Amino acid sequence: MMTGVVKVKLFIDRLIDEIRRKESHICVGLDPHPDLVPSFLIDQALKEAMDHSEAWGKAILTFNKKIIDQVADITVAVKPQIAFYELIGSHGITALRETIKYARKKGLLVILDAKRNDIGSTAQAYARAYLGFEGQQELSTADAITINPYLGFDGIKPFIKDPAKGAFALLRTSNSTAAEIQDLRLEDGRRVFQAVGDLINKWGSSIRGENGFSNLGAVVGATYPKELHLLREQLPYCFFLIPGYGVQGGKPGDVVYGFNADGTGALVNSARGIIFAYRDLQFPEEEYALAARTAAVKMRDEINEVLSYK
Repeated sequence: MMTGVVKVKLFIDRLIDEIRRKESHICVGLDPHPDLVPSFLIDQALKEAMDHSEAWGKAILTFNKKIIDQVADITVAVKPQIAFYELIGSHGITALRETIKYARKKGLLVILDAKRNDIGSTAQAYARAYLGFEGQQELSTADAITINPYLGFDGIKPFIKDPAKGAFALLRTSNSTAAEIQDLRLEDGRRVFQAVGDLINKWGSSIRGENGFSNLGAVVGATYPKELHLLREQLPYCFFLIPGYGVQGGKPGDVVYGFNADGTGALVNSARGIIFAYRDLQFPEEEYALAARTAAVKMRDEINEVLSYK
């Protein structure tokens, strides 16, 4: 009996399918700042834990699960920022792995915000640690990861080797001092971020999916709408992950520049503005997850509204 070859669906096509199915272009950042996580969660966890570190791990996992339960039908993906989990030590990494597993069981894509990179076997080790081994779909590994392109293509290749997994390379970041390096002019007149954009386009050209976009996307901040617009025109087939929405200052009218004319090409992330919305919306601490849902619905609808005018 002949057996056919199973064709793996590219990460980027899965992402676009979910955007269309849910009619949502938002991503929820799971960044559990220790100073902002509701205090009652840590108080409860301390009753069962052996020490403070274990309690924080348990509290963060509970916090994340309840957020995921409330936003799973609204958001396409969640994006844990690894620093807040590493901060706690081994219990934090356990919480991260369990968070990823829970989110994927709920049907969400997981983009790990780790900004990893290195060369050769070290880059390969990072890729396997966070994305798993090629062809093996472990629930505790992410669907995509943020990476730093500074080391060139040999630091990129391990992260895009598996077609089922994706990566988003830093291109124009949302922080205030990004221009110190990213806006430097080269001899040919391009700025550094534009040159990096050309490289990302070249590196990802062989892994484009059925929707035309590459499995290698780019991180472009909402706080620089002019640059976002320039890069969108420069890179029509590069999918953008857009941080900086909400608390960092990005607005619906800013992020719209990251989308193509047909309303495709970008996923917009908000972390604090959603997961800690209970503070701004004046919800009781115990209703933090419901407040997150309220904020996520508002963000989804705001973005869909501005896209309807493109």
